Amino acid sequence: MHANNFKMQSIFPRQILFAAFAIAAAASFLLCGYECIRAVSDSLFIGAYGAENLPWVMAAVFPGVYLMIFLYGRLLSWVGANRALLVTSLLSGVMILSAYGLILKGFPIATAIIYVFREAYIVLIIEQYWAFVNSTLSPIQARRINGPFCGLASLGSVAGGFLAGHLAGRLGSATLLIFTAVSLLPAAACSAAAYAFAGTPQPSEAERGGKLGHTGLRVLFQSRYLLFIGLLVITTQIVSTVLDLRFKGLIEFEIPEIDERTAFIGNFYGTLGAVAATLQFAATPLLLRFVPIRIVHLAIPIIHLLTCSVLTASPSLWISAAAFLVFKGLDYSIFRAAKEIFYIPLPFDARYRAKQIIDSFGYRSAKSGSAFVIALTRLPASAFSLTAIISVTIWSGIVSNLTTQYQKVEKTQD
Repeated sequence: MHANNFKMQSIFPRQILFAAFAIAAAASFLLCGYECIRAVSDSLFIGAYGAENLPWVMAAVFPGVYLMIFLYGRLLSWVGANRALLVTSLLSGVMILSAYGLILKGFPIATAIIYVFREAYIVLIIEQYWAFVNSTLSPIQARRINGPFCGLASLGSVAGGFLAGHLAGRLGSATLLIFTAVSLLPAAACSAAAYAFAGTPQPSEAERGGKLGHTGLRVLFQSRYLLFIGLLVITTQIVSTVLDLRFKGLIEFEIPEIDERTAFIGNFYGTLGAVAATLQFAATPLLLRFVPIRIVHLAIPIIHLLTCSVLTASPSLWISAAAFLVFKGLDYSIFRAAKEIFYIPLPFDARYRAKQIIDSFGYRSAKSGSAFVIALTRLPASAFSLTAIISVTIWSGIVSNLTTQYQKVEKTQD
């Protein structure tokens, strides 16, 4: 027992464990609030404009996310990683409260604003958490702790989802936006504590002050490795988009009442959080520790190929919910924890700037762009799952190439 404790302490110094716990707690508070705003913004927008207009508001996410990344890049160059995270967290709370006020005054456009903003603020902040984790942990530490980190964060998702489902009918959907804004205060406090424990990662002299670019675009396009991570993210989000649209369209058809719809969506995401947390605590640490990264990444699209095929053959609300739940559950747990390991050997600007372009802008613009194409082409809902099957097949090829590149990067680090 003593030997095991000594081994654990040698792998994880005390300050690293404290920092990991603090940033996981920050993510838990953040995701708790996000589940409230996600259920509310979906339901309010559908109530104001209808599910058939979801592709248009998804398309508006594209410029919204880039604007926030541009401002974040300038802020990062000016005040550093720790303070940039604090400022973006607190200003997000102010923005959400402002949109809530507009909704109370009867402006339907506020439902679109809050939808776009919810898509932007969550990725901007969560990717800053991951940049900190990737800058603090070694590859060996990450294989052991990324899963539990995701699991602790998902406890917030579980609480937030069921909170939305329980309170939407009692307080009204819009009121839950207050919970989201308030959740950003303890999230900011916990992230500040994490930086206090582990210290603030510093750029090299060549990167300092945004010398290689504030947004990270130059760093991204100079690296074939980063470009393939970007292609992986884009492809996965096309799958997410079409499964999401299929799911929401079936919800509108079968559950027309707003608060009942909010409760259903909230309970769905609460269940999703519980499934993801189970995978994060039980499956992810074991898989990342004992199974090669290449095998893990190749297995995930195969699973989605099966669920999307079932949805194509037998479309219904519950089968659609199951396919979307499987996708998101794996995305939030095994896929996310395994993908983050790709960034650990890379320099500061790749982790803090190019990562935002890939995992915030690329993540959301893929969703936004594919939704825009769907809106323009009037792709029928029945074709969504078939689109997912095609995208999953492409995903398999990308991840095969990317994991080969990662293995080469790993060898250069040894």
